[in-house]
This record gives sequence, structure tokens and C-alpha cells, in this order.
Amino acid sequence: MQVAARTEVSSLRELTPAQWKSGIAAWLGWLFDGLDMHLYGLIAGPFVASLMLISDSNDPQVKEKMGWIQAAFLVGWALGGGFFGRIGDLIGRSRALCLTILAYACFTGFSFFAASWQQLLVFRFIAALGIGGEWAVGSSLLSETWPRKWAPWIAAVLQTGVNIGVLLACGASDLLHNYPPKYVFLVGLVPALLVLWIRRAVPEPEEWHVAKRASVGNAPRVRELFRGGVRRTTLLTIVVCACSLTPWWAFMFWNNQNMRSLAEQAGWTSDVVKSAVPRQFFLVIFASCIGNFFAGWLAKQFGFRRAIALMCLGFLAAMTATFYAERDFVSMLWYIPWVGFFSGVFGLFTMYLPPLFPVLLRTTGAGFSYNIGRLVAAAGTIFSAQLSIWLDFRHTLLYVGFLFIPAMIVAWFLPDLRADGHAKTSAD
Repeated sequence: MQVAARTEVSSLRELTPAQWKSGIAAWLGWLFDGLDMHLYGLIAGPFVASLMLISDSNDPQVKEKMGWIQAAFLVGWALGGGFFGRIGDLIGRSRALCLTILAYACFTGFSFFAASWQQLLVFRFIAALGIGGEWAVGSSLLSETWPRKWAPWIAAVLQTGVNIGVLLACGASDLLHNYPPKYVFLVGLVPALLVLWIRRAVPEPEEWHVAKRASVGNAPRVRELFRGGVRRTTLLTIVVCACSLTPWWAFMFWNNQNMRSLAEQAGWTSDVVKSAVPRQFFLVIFASCIGNFFAGWLAKQFGFRRAIALMCLGFLAAMTATFYAERDFVSMLWYIPWVGFFSGVFGLFTMYLPPLFPVLLRTTGAGFSYNIGRLVAAAGTIFSAQLSIWLDFRHTLLYVGFLFIPAMIVAWFLPDLRADGHAKTSAD
């Protein structure tokens, strides 16, 4: 099927207003993704403990319920990637982007009203549907509108939007540390305002319009992800994403609890602990921003699949070095930024995955392949919650880091992309 040729540009000055609007919409969607997805992790311990009427956030019952809530979030993220990905292929990227942002903004805000850990689990699950969908829709929107030769740098800039959103979540948690933990969820309502502008200003990509007109009465179905040459791509990306996302999300969630525990063991006051935990995360995210562009440079030099494999190798080394020995809170500050640095690998997926799939399976394929890995990550979160009860946070994070080994190996078998951003095929 032929689609309209895209005019490639060589500088930012040559971008059209429509390209700028799609870029801004996707970046802001990513930023608020980062904000809403990490608000819970920063206050999970004390908030879940308060819902359960337990004073100690390190109580085994609290740890277990925290793990279940985070697992539900990851399951919602996985299902949202597939569900809203399909919506994006059917009704368009811009319209679907609005729906995803409304979902995660409203239900993050509703978490403020949770009266039990079960209610919080439901709210986080529905919010995650929108967050997972936004990844799929936003990445396809940019892959269809911005120059393909800029893909590695676009990926880095998009992922930096997530990182800045996480920093905003840390800042909100820090500013509101004198209030009950639930108040940070009200910050999550802000992204809903973005929908008003997106719906009015951001057009659907011409590439989607052309493919939609050409497919009348013959639109591809979801099952085609598991047929022909597309099946191999789908299965390989699921394995790589599942094996890399599981340890990363274990780190993002349990490291905050680990650092909180280390601060409490040092005898710090409650106010100091509440302030120190969000602030240490600034180091991780600042390093992540640098890692995004390092990953983009690797992709430019060696191609996407080799860059993904190399970043997974670095991730393995960073997780092992950080957690193989006991350290105090201050000593950990020299190590955890390296974990953040190699998380730049996840930025690569945003621009690498969509072109691997046909246009009208693009958001479905990219969203499903990337986000279905979170189902494994969800199971890993529950398992790591049990490990943290049997062992401790440090050993839990050390062991889950070994999942980067299969991620690194399988990444070498992923499809290559040509310089123009298309996947190589047997016909090339």
C-alpha cells in the first residue's frame, strides 16, 4: 500500500506549523505521563499504610498491598497500550491522544478520594490505561509527522519529557510534604487542560489519512500482528520490552522505599526523610536526561537494535554495582544515577517500534509490543514484593537486574531500520 511521500527537512526552521503542534502535543503528553505515573511511587508507603490504618510503612502487609497496587498499574498500562493503540489506528492519533490524557489525568486526581487500598488500586489501574495508550499514540503521531532521520534525537527529547514530568512529581511531593500524602494526586489533574488545546489545534497525520482512505473495507485486524513477517517482530519486541521493563519498574518503585528505609535507619527525623526521598530521585532523573541523548547518539552511530543491546548491558552493570553491597543513604547517591543514565534505552523504543508495523497497525503494534511487557513487569512487581519481605529491598533489586541479560541477547535479533526510518525486509 502506498502512502503520501513525506517532505524531509534539514532544520527546525523548515518544520510546518502542523509538525510543531504535533511535536508539542506529544512532548507535553509524555511530560504529564511522567508526572502522573510517579506521584504514587513517591508517597506509596505512607499513603497505603494510612489507608490500612497501620502506622509503619515498612509493615509486611503494607509492602504486599503496595506491590499489588503497582502491579495493577502495570497491567493497566499494558492493556491501555493495546486498547488505545487500536483506538488510535481506528479514529486517528489526535483524537485518541485526547482520550488517553483525559483518562490518566482524571483518575490520578480521583486517587485523592480513595478510602481503601482496593479503591486506590482501581483508580491507578484506570489511570494506567491512559498512560499506556498515550505512549502508543504519541510515538506514532511523531513517527508519522517529524523527519525520520531525526528519530534518535526525537526519541531522546520525548523521553526527556517523561523525565521532566518525574521531576515535577518529585517537586510536587516535596512542596506538599507537610500535607497528607493524598494531596499530591490533585496535581495529576493538570494534564486534563491540555486536551482542550490538542483537540482544537493538532491535526491528524496525512500518512494516517492516506492509509485510512486506501483501506476502506479492508482494514487490518489485530490478529495480523501474529501473522507473516510481522509475527517475528511482535514476539521479539515483547521479550526485549518485558525483560527490560521489569527491572526498571522494580527499581523505580522499590528504590524509593529502599532509600526511605535507609534514611530511617540513619535516625533522620520524619520531616527530613519526607524531603530527602524525593530529592534523591532528582539525581536519577537528571542522569536519565543525559542517558537519553547518549542512547540517541548510540542509535545514530550503530543503529537502534545495537544501541538497545548496549544500553541493556550498561543497565545490567549499573544495577549490579549499585546493589551488590550494603550502602548507607549518602553512599547510594554515587551509584543510583548510573541506573538512571542507562534508562535512556526506553527512549529508543518510542521512535524505533512504530515504523516496524504497517500504518493502520502502527499504534496497535507498537503499543501492544511495548506495553504488553508490563504484564510481566506486573508479575515481577508482585514477586519482588514477596522478595522484599523474605530478603530486603537491596537483594530484590540486585536479582531482578539479571533480567537485562536476556533483554540484551534478544535485542541483537531485532529488525534493523534503514536510514529513512523504515524496517528492512526480505525484499530490500
